[in-house]
Amino acid sequence: MSMAVVGMIAGMALGFAGYFGGFGAFLLVAALGAVGFVVGRFLEGDLELGDFFRGRDDRRR
Repeated sequence: MSMAVVGMIAGMALGFAGYFGGFGAFLLVAALGAVGFVVGRFLEGDLELGDFFRGRDDRRR
C-alpha cells in the first residue's frame, strides 16, 4: 500500500472521529495513531528503544 493511501486513510479516520466524536475523539485518534506509528517503526527495526532515552549530548557518530 502506498504512503499516499495510508495518509488518506489516516486523514479519513481523523475526520470521522472529529465529526462524530468531537475534538476529544479527534485528539485520541491522533495520539493512538502516533503511538501505532512508533510501535510499527520499532517492530520493523527502523527505530531502537535507546533512541528515545538517549540524551542530546550522547549522539551516535
